[in-house]
Amino acid sequence: MTRDSTPPAPGARAPLSGSVLAEAAVVFAVVLSIHATVWDRYSWCAVALAVQAFYVQYKWDRLLQQGSAVFQFRMSGNSGLLPASVVMPLLGLVMKERCLAAGNPHFERFGIVVAATGMAVALFSSVLALGITRPVPTNTCVISGLAGGVIIYIMKHSLSVGEVIEVLEVLLIFVYLNMILLYLLPRCFTPGEALLVLGGISFVLNQLIKSSLIIVESQGDPVDFFLLVVVVGMVLMGIFFSTLFVFMDSGTWASSIFFHLMTCVLGLGVVLPWLHRLIRRNPLLWLLQFIFQTDTRIYLLTYWFLLATLACLVVLYQNAKRSSSESKKHQAPTITRKYFHFIVVATYIPGIIFDRPLLYVAATVCLAVFIFLEYVRYFRIKPLGHTLRSLLSLFLDERDSGPLILTHIYLLLGMSLPIWLVPRPCTQKGSLGGARALVPYAGVLAVGVGDTVASIFGSTMGEIHWPGTKKTFEGTMTSIFAQIISVALILVFDSGVDLNDSYAWILGSISTVSLLEAYTTQIDNLLLPLYLLILLMA
Repeated sequence: MTRDSTPPAPGARAPLSGSVLAEAAVVFAVVLSIHATVWDRYSWCAVALAVQAFYVQYKWDRLLQQGSAVFQFRMSGNSGLLPASVVMPLLGLVMKERCLAAGNPHFERFGIVVAATGMAVALFSSVLALGITRPVPTNTCVISGLAGGVIIYIMKHSLSVGEVIEVLEVLLIFVYLNMILLYLLPRCFTPGEALLVLGGISFVLNQLIKSSLIIVESQGDPVDFFLLVVVVGMVLMGIFFSTLFVFMDSGTWASSIFFHLMTCVLGLGVVLPWLHRLIRRNPLLWLLQFIFQTDTRIYLLTYWFLLATLACLVVLYQNAKRSSSESKKHQAPTITRKYFHFIVVATYIPGIIFDRPLLYVAATVCLAVFIFLEYVRYFRIKPLGHTLRSLLSLFLDERDSGPLILTHIYLLLGMSLPIWLVPRPCTQKGSLGGARALVPYAGVLAVGVGDTVASIFGSTMGEIHWPGTKKTFEGTMTSIFAQIISVALILVFDSGVDLNDSYAWILGSISTVSLLEAYTTQIDNLLLPLYLLILLMA
């Protein structure tokens, strides 16, 4: 019988280092906190999933160390399977509770489907790791089998036939996206990041297909469909051009002209008609009417344009410094990279306070622009491809080891997900009172303020390092303090926020997520806002 005590390959890192255990302890603290708040059969499933993910993460780590993984993943401190596995299930659980409190049975069931889908894709990733680990880890297989059996049994008696089919559809899409995107984009993701990103894309794609096949009167808000169509359209565009440019050189003028023509064809011939079918009106006219509906929106857009211009000037200034520098490998310092965090904070806070629907749509448009420019840079599309490669190379860090540069896209996602993910019908009737009133600010607090302050103070004044990491105690403490001050300022400037008596929960949530920032090796721009969102919504 094969045991889990099989020694790792020579030269491999210690599989259970102190930083990995500390990260796991923080994740389990979050899972148990949500379990104590919800306390039903679905929360028990989340606990079982976290236990089995903790064991399987060690197997993924060993596969990465030995180079035995099927695809080329980004090298990191660990695979990140545990923190990624519980995000969708916990998000579904807290969404279910909030919609139950708001008396919205439709979105309550939607939350259960989100939780079940997250557990299904996490179990698939675990099975994949166990299937390719040699020798087969018997103990971990038993633990995963027991946890998976409990989850499947409970979900079988909780989901309707249609909901089971929906979960299986997402799982099927997830499997195909893994095979396609991980092959096309080597070293861009860790296994945990792939689970989180591709699982989210799979769920969005399935929701869009479902909405397109079942057209009913007044089926939803147009801004929701705008997000779905834009995300799926950009992903499909990337897959199309990645496949096409396997057979032709993407750097020529002929290929560049073809790229721009096909972009117009896909946008005008596929994306816009698809959106028209869903919202039952001309998408361009709807967007123009939406943007210019009030004077406040015009003022916000003008303010955002000025901030975008400032961000471009920062990039051009850093490029000019590199041109005058003797070092050909000049990189922007950490503090300079964090300027963009401050710019994003200045962008999102007025939007959250004055016009969240406009911020929702503007963030969606910005995401589409970012992804399109990344395609232009990656495929070297003329006339901007080489220029973008030169400019963005200034801001690379160790997490941009693959062919794509994703950190700026992750920053946008981290700030926007708290705006996008909370179902608006479930925010009525006071269901977002107390700590839950800070949910839209989760990205601002976790990334815009917390991560930025921790990085700046930790790199300039930090001396006491957390065991096994480069992060410092001083950085984490100043991060917590800065987020508390930010909460106080939000109370002053946003009259819609009433925290009641939830100050202890807010402090605990901020401290927990700050500890996760200190120990995780995953993309913190994406992971931290999701964990703070889950804790605040609970």
